[in-house]
Amino acid sequence: MIQPRSQNSITYTQVIHLSHVIDIDIPQWSGDPIVEFETVAELNNDGYYLRRFSLGEHSATHINAPNSFHSFAVGIDQYPAQSLVVPAVVINICQATAVNPDYALTIADVLAWEEEYGEVYPGRVVLLNTGWQKKWLDKSAFLNHDAQGIPHFPGFGSDATQFLLNERQIAGVGIDTHGVDPGQDNSFAINRLVLEQPRIVLENLTNLDQLPAKGTTLAIAPLRLRGGSGSPVGVLAFIP
Repeated sequence: MIQPRSQNSITYTQVIHLSHVIDIDIPQWSGDPIVEFETVAELNNDGYYLRRFSLGEHSATHINAPNSFHSFAVGIDQYPAQSLVVPAVVINICQATAVNPDYALTIADVLAWEEEYGEVYPGRVVLLNTGWQKKWLDKSAFLNHDAQGIPHFPGFGSDATQFLLNERQIAGVGIDTHGVDPGQDNSFAINRLVLEQPRIVLENLTNLDQLPAKGTTLAIAPLRLRGGSGSPVGVLAFIP
């Protein structure tokens, strides 16, 4: 399990939503359940307004749990509360992804970031700003399928992820695309690697361009779905 932070206070000047608004027309992974809303009570008839909603555990901005990729691993309901309040760093690869939509984070990218901002300390969640959040309202551009139906969007590279896990002991990863794995990788290798332990994997984040490179604290609030493979999630960023 992720160890709790020793620091127990957050100093901030601003709070930013890192979660997209959930709606019926959001980009969806092929085969995922559609998002549905149904009104079940109305003010005029019932004295209150209430809807029923339905969506997949990995829809919208969401967190993945280890049991989504590893048999007999923990579900999202078993994450301790203290593991969901974590410091974060942001690595910006927008320049590279503008040229190559299949770009994957490299060790060289991490070392270049550290040269400017200092070493990535243990217990951080590494957020990857690819610029993809700007494509969210265009499902075709966001998933970027080719003629064979293969999606093309950036993600974390295997070597860089191994380095961050083994040499920097990070608490997890997050990204503004539909997956921490590059779109072409249908083996979900990065998810499998990170979630060998109950770490953080956040996908479909937004507003990463509003965060500083370091100093942000995340408050991550999944639905505690029993045995859940993941959950739509509210993520707040506390900016120092």
